[in-house]
Amino acid sequence: MYRFVFILCSVCLCLLPVWPNASHAETAAPASVSSQERIYELDLAKWHIYNDNSHAVETTDGFNDALKWAHDQGYNVFKVPAGTYLIAKGTDGTWDARGRINMVSDMKFWLDEKAVIQKEQNGFPGYTTLLVGVGVKNVTIAGGTYRGDRDTHDYSKGGTHEGGYGIATKGAINVTIDGVKTNNFTGDGLYIAGGSGYMQDLYENGFESGGLDDQGKLTKDSSKIRTKASWKLTDPSFDLTHSLIIDNGHQLPNVYDIYFYKADGTFISKIKQQPQGKYVPIPAGSDSMRLAFSGTIQKGTYVEIWNRVQSTNITIRNADSSFNRRQGLSISGGKNVTVQNSAFHDIGGKGGTAPMAGIDVEGGAGDNGFINENITIKNNKFYKNSRYDVIFYDGHDGLLENNHLASAGAIGLAVSEPFTGATIKDNNFEGTSIYASHDVTFIGNSISDSLTHFDGPNINIKGMTATNTNFAISSSKPFGVTASDITINLTKKTAEAGLSIWLNPVHLTNVTITGAPALRAVSGGNVEGNIFDNLTVTGYNSTYGLDLPPGTYNNCVFKGPTDGGKAVPGVGKSGKYVFNNCSFTGYGGLTAGNENLDLTITNSKFNISGNTSAISVTAAKKVHIENNQITASGITSASTEIIKLNDYWQKAQPNLILSATIKGNTITSNMEAVGISTMYAGTGAPAFQIWNNILNKAILKLKANDIHSNN
Repeated sequence: MYRFVFILCSVCLCLLPVWPNASHAETAAPASVSSQERIYELDLAKWHIYNDNSHAVETTDGFNDALKWAHDQGYNVFKVPAGTYLIAKGTDGTWDARGRINMVSDMKFWLDEKAVIQKEQNGFPGYTTLLVGVGVKNVTIAGGTYRGDRDTHDYSKGGTHEGGYGIATKGAINVTIDGVKTNNFTGDGLYIAGGSGYMQDLYENGFESGGLDDQGKLTKDSSKIRTKASWKLTDPSFDLTHSLIIDNGHQLPNVYDIYFYKADGTFISKIKQQPQGKYVPIPAGSDSMRLAFSGTIQKGTYVEIWNRVQSTNITIRNADSSFNRRQGLSISGGKNVTVQNSAFHDIGGKGGTAPMAGIDVEGGAGDNGFINENITIKNNKFYKNSRYDVIFYDGHDGLLENNHLASAGAIGLAVSEPFTGATIKDNNFEGTSIYASHDVTFIGNSISDSLTHFDGPNINIKGMTATNTNFAISSSKPFGVTASDITINLTKKTAEAGLSIWLNPVHLTNVTITGAPALRAVSGGNVEGNIFDNLTVTGYNSTYGLDLPPGTYNNCVFKGPTDGGKAVPGVGKSGKYVFNNCSFTGYGGLTAGNENLDLTITNSKFNISGNTSAISVTAAKKVHIENNQITASGITSASTEIIKLNDYWQKAQPNLILSATIKGNTITSNMEAVGISTMYAGTGAPAFQIWNNILNKAILKLKANDIHSNN
């Protein structure tokens, strides 16, 4: 331990540090700790610790010596008084234990509200200010501020300098971070990560031909290979995880069988067809294990045995992480991590480094990194972050619940392909977008002034409210995305918003769209097979109408513009459209036209207020209109055609409607008009079927070759 040399002369007394009269005696517990806790109030003079932002080496050594001493003396609360404590930069940043505070087990590190842990200015690509290391258990980090050297850091040595951390856990167990502020770090304010444990390479010469039977005994089997030796599971790190990982195999199948044995060689149990890259639980009493794979030994056969120690049972609450260059919080090898009632803001900014997120769950599991699992992010606020609020990049089983994600123009949530099993519930995305790859359940969320991008498969959206948002779905597989109880409110006529469907068909239920955006409230690509149940669209854009994607529309409602506009829903793409038990209300009804269109309209209602058609078709492979109720209340001309197949101006052109059946419809006009018109279908038009229609104040205007009866 470094010691001070005091010069006892009057001229030097003014230069000596002034330490508060803090005793290291046991004191009565304040209200914020339990009566069973023993508090050590840090004696700065005893440990040669300065609280005036000076003497970084002495202060850092003093903290570490005092923590060890307090732990050995049985204290479990370490109380730090007000002041600014300069933490040494160390000799190499990341690996120098004297360049950080090293937490001990069974200790609460409690800063005064006015205490600041300040990282010394340095030029290292990475560093840690306070570390809870591998195997350290039962720790609380409470109160105060942890501040990095972002503004004074020397970035001249090249690289991103993204590894400068405030509070880091690496393979720690049972840690609570409560009421702390972390800001101005070159990397992350908070870093929850895995720690090194055990790693063993197995090369080609470590395998032999043969298998293992259900009792773990060697068998002759030319279709199998096994490890020549049993590999020991006695490294101390296995006591922390009680698991191992088989990973990074080459010239081997992705799945394997694993057999466990006692120290005397007695067989314990087996697990068959285990995928690589997943944690395997080690049975109690295990001393060693062997592996077996299908196949034969190949040149370059290789696999790795890992024990990667996750930071486990970590709680972050009432924290504020801000103005850090890379992230507010990175979770890079966490298990059972809960983040709640905290704020993550102003991440990135000028001079920031990617990804610049409030929280990034990214362990690099596919690149010899760590697995994230069981991550809960709840009741937090995100704002003014440069690129992302929350990223679920890799791992499995994450919950994002009741958060306010409001970094305007940024991505509020990104769920990437390597992450599975995310649940997104009751969050408010304000001005932030959603990008979801697959295996995500959305429940009860709201989003405004932004956009969504849902890929699938296995994306299920329940009960979302979207305001002035482009609710876009681009399903990577047919029906890879489902959505129900969706409300889309369009209150800004300048918003490029609404519902849009791309790539593959989806099934949507109970979708309500209200209001007029800048363009079309419903649009999409030429995607066949969609299913829309109970879609309601009200007050859409009076200039552009709707561009309906192909699909089956059941019990759908279309109500036209409220400003007197004349636009209507349009069916203009190739493929099959079915409208069953739908209603169309507005100036007009439905326009359709595509040479490969297959259009069916049945059991639907049209209430048309303008002097125009209820159904107008210019081109189609097939048209079937049956059992509909059509009421035209705004007809002002006897020549207006209520059901119109092609129009007068195209009568001399080749016919583009190949088949049409119109039967069983009731057509009612407010004055004499043309109820059904086919006579302008074009040259070479086939006979259309016109049967059993009821026309009130309306007449037929048919081609000579049409087949019609009982109208």
